[in-house]
Amino acid sequence: MIYPTTLTGSIVFFLARIIQVYNFLILARVLASWVVRDPSNQIYHFLYSITEPMLGRIRRVLPMMGLDLSPIIAYFILNLVAKMLFSII
Repeated sequence: MIYPTTLTGSIVFFLARIIQVYNFLILARVLASWVVRDPSNQIYHFLYSITEPMLGRIRRVLPMMGLDLSPIIAYFILNLVAKMLFSII
């Protein structure tokens, strides 16, 4: 792992880590949606409220299908952005 040595590098590193955490939250939402049956569950409500802004935008762009592919597309977009940020360092 490469650690940044400048202030700009530190900011870029921090942003890339935030993106990775957001990716984890999307994964947690997907897994929770398979398990949680109570819509008033606070953990699922938190995951939904945090991830829905991005997933909702992707869903509006995608054509209607029987399967929600927005988490997969969000995962790839976020990984691409994180890799681009890491390449700046």
